[in-house]
Amino acid sequence: MPDSLSLPVDQQRVAVAACTRMFHHLKILDHSGHVSVRLPDEGGFLIQAVAASRGKLEPKDIFTLSLDGDILDGPTDTVPAAEFHIHSEIYKARPEVNSVLHAHPKVPILFTIAEGAKLIMVLNHAYRWRNGVPVHPDSAHIDTVALGRDMVATMGDANAVLLRAHGIVLASENIQSLLIDGIHFDRNAEALFEATSLGKPIPMSDAEFDIFEARFDRAKHGAKLWHHYATSAIEAGVMPEAWRDVI
Repeated sequence: MPDSLSLPVDQQRVAVAACTRMFHHLKILDHSGHVSVRLPDEGGFLIQAVAASRGKLEPKDIFTLSLDGDILDGPTDTVPAAEFHIHSEIYKARPEVNSVLHAHPKVPILFTIAEGAKLIMVLNHAYRWRNGVPVHPDSAHIDTVALGRDMVATMGDANAVLLRAHGIVLASENIQSLLIDGIHFDRNAEALFEATSLGKPIPMSDAEFDIFEARFDRAKHGAKLWHHYATSAIEAGVMPEAWRDVI
């Protein structure tokens, strides 16, 4: 796949809209939450308008913001998603991160509200979170610089953070990888939740993760899943055919 950061901004807007619609189709996003992508050369990042439908998001609904939250481009009759500080503060602190998801999937959130529950990694693709997923204690909206910085401090160098009784935040190297991470993060939580009805779940070991990661082609997998889920969304009538291979 091409490096998404090298694509023209207009194409990246389509990619954000496409990824958002796919997450909505998969029920990882609902009426709320957002996908962002960093622009190269300190050009800020792309994120959707606050009230734009996640299931019908259009490139015209997407803002370009500086990392300080200044509007550089976008629609004039609305404002950016209120929790854009989740994204901007991650981009400031984590130069290797180029795409971020904030969402509210049901099952992962359960692990922040059940006493003694811990989100452990039980599936092979969960190697991305092998060092754990911290839980940020603030369940309210992350809508200021200070609150964003507090969340990033909790997240540390992890690739995900759970927001107590609120949602999830995932950080990836590009938007294709963000799609696969969103899918596999949700699947791991669902598998763990369902396995508890059969017995004590067995976490993946470091040795198992080492073997999996050594054989895994993340870029190839990202391209495969993007094409598969884009095709499913197109066939379901929730995404235009022209967006299939946008990245």
